[in-house]
Amino acid sequence: MEPVRTCVGCRARASRSSLLRVVARNVVPVGQALVVDETATLPGRGAWLHPTLACFHLAVTRRVFGRALRVDGTLETTTLENRLNGTVNHE
Repeated sequence: MEPVRTCVGCRARASRSSLLRVVARNVVPVGQALVVDETATLPGRGAWLHPTLACFHLAVTRRVFGRALRVDGTLETTTLENRLNGTVNHE
């Protein structure tokens, strides 16, 4: 039986394979940024999220990423939002 996790956006429970694991990482020069953990093996706390913009926007509106990941301060969410939009940032 596959493990079940709770989406931080909509709070619905779902199988681990249907959710994205998101972690906070120090990214220069941005500071703390949300990064998708593709293999679900990065160290540290992770937050689980349905791969939809609706759940992402719910999570941002409710400011749950900081609490779920136990991070103080502002988290950069642009990279995660672009990923969910299907766009790539070419800087």
